[in-house]
Amino acid sequence: MTSIGDYSGRLPGIFTALGVPSFSTFLAAAAPELLPGNTGAMGGGGSAAELGAHGTTIVAATYPGGVVMAGDRRATMGHMIAQRDIEKVFPADPYSVVGIAGTAGIATEMVRLYQVELEHYEKLEGVPLSLNGKAHRLANMIRGNLGLAMQGLAVVPMFAGYEAADDRRGKRTKRTVQRGRIFGYDPTGAMHEEKYYHSVGSGSVFAKSALKKLYARDSSADELVRACVEALYDAADDDTATGGPDLTRQLYPTVLVVDAEGVRRVAESELANIAGSILETRKSNPGG
Repeated sequence: MTSIGDYSGRLPGIFTALGVPSFSTFLAAAAPELLPGNTGAMGGGGSAAELGAHGTTIVAATYPGGVVMAGDRRATMGHMIAQRDIEKVFPADPYSVVGIAGTAGIATEMVRLYQVELEHYEKLEGVPLSLNGKAHRLANMIRGNLGLAMQGLAVVPMFAGYEAADDRRGKRTKRTVQRGRIFGYDPTGAMHEEKYYHSVGSGSVFAKSALKKLYARDSSADELVRACVEALYDAADDDTATGGPDLTRQLYPTVLVVDAEGVRRVAESELANIAGSILETRKSNPGG
C-alpha cells in the first residue's frame, strides 16, 4: 500500500505494472494475507476442524445438452446443525458452476476469489478461459489451502461447466465440442474428470450410489434435476450431516443447470413439487 508520507495519490507500481492475467497471483504479491490459504488457523499443531461449520453434500450429473449440479442446505459443527439454509452451489461464470464441501467459511471465500479470478482473466485477455483452464485454476487454489487442510480445515469443491467451442489442435479443428463436464478434486488439489456423475461430501457415498441407479445418459435436464434431488434425499437418509428437503421451513436443495443458454437456477416452486413427489413416493417405498 502507499507508504506513510506519500501524498501523491498515485497507486503503487504493482497496481499498474504488466503481469500475468491471474488475480490470485496479483493478490499473492499485493496482499498475500488475504488469500484463503494464508489466513492461519492455528499457530501450533493440532486440529482446527471443529472451529468452523462444515457443508455437505454436492452431486452433479451430465446430460447430452449440459450438466446439473445440486447441493443440500445443511451445515454442521461437530454434532450440531450450524445452519439449515446454507448455499453450497454457485455460478463460477456464465457457463460454469462450483459446489463446495468441507469448511464452509474458507470454501465460500475461495469461491468468491475464484469468481473474481475468472472475471479478471477475461477482462485482461478479452476471452474467457477454456473449461480445462478454469478447472486447473481451481486446482491451484485448492493446493494453496493445503496448510489449512492439514489442520483439519479442508475444502473439497466440485467444478462443472458447459463446453461449446471448437476443439483446436494447432491450426486444425478436430471437432466441435458441445457437452457438460464434471471435475472432482482432493484436498491436495489433484484433479480428475468424472464422465457422467459425481458426488462429494460426507454423504457422497450414498448420493453416488443412488445416482448409479437413477442415472441414464440420455436423460433430459428435468429428469436429472429430479435424480439429483432424490440422490440428496437418499444421502440425508443415511448421513446426519446432509439435510433433506424441509417442507416445514420450505428449504430445498440448491440446483443449478448449465447449458448452451448459460447457468440457470431451478425455481423453488419446481423444487417443492419435486420434493413433494419424492416424499409421496417414499411413503409406500421408503427404501429401508
